[in-house]
Amino acid sequence: MSTSSRRAAITVVLAIGLAACQPATGSLTPDASTPALSAPGAAPSSVASLSVEASSPPLAGQTDTEWGRIWDSLPASFPRYAGAAPAEEAATGPASAVLAVQGAEAKTIADWMRSRLEQATYSTEALSGPLEDGSYVLESVGSAPGCRVSVSITPLGGLTMVTLRYGASCPQP
Repeated sequence: MSTSSRRAAITVVLAIGLAACQPATGSLTPDASTPALSAPGAAPSSVASLSVEASSPPLAGQTDTEWGRIWDSLPASFPRYAGAAPAEEAATGPASAVLAVQGAEAKTIADWMRSRLEQATYSTEALSGPLEDGSYVLESVGSAPGCRVSVSITPLGGLTMVTLRYGASCPQP
């Protein structure tokens, strides 16, 4: 291939490459078969299985966690073990509340929380424990659709830490 033929071929390849990088100038109007997107990177609107919770930003007073979206506080009527005091410095991640209870066994607190949550119309899905570290995890659901509550009870020497996650689908605190 001669030098001039190579230059012509390179010029054609470069021109095609540059043309592919240029923005389209025509109007792109979606037709009925093209799913509309609600936001850049969003799933098509025809996908009904996506949770509003997962696709929308948290409301004021809510936080996204690996457990799910939670309220940053608990309702005033939420059951609290006698003598439980706020212990935010012991938090290992986002929680609706972190409480410390002195001199109470983790199992005693777990049983009490399960009983009180059931009296407050939450249904127990699971009570796990004791785990290797002596902790218990209580998972409950409320009457509101999607309302979930998680209570982790962890013994730490003379203190027992109670970490509560109050789901964002539960009534606002």
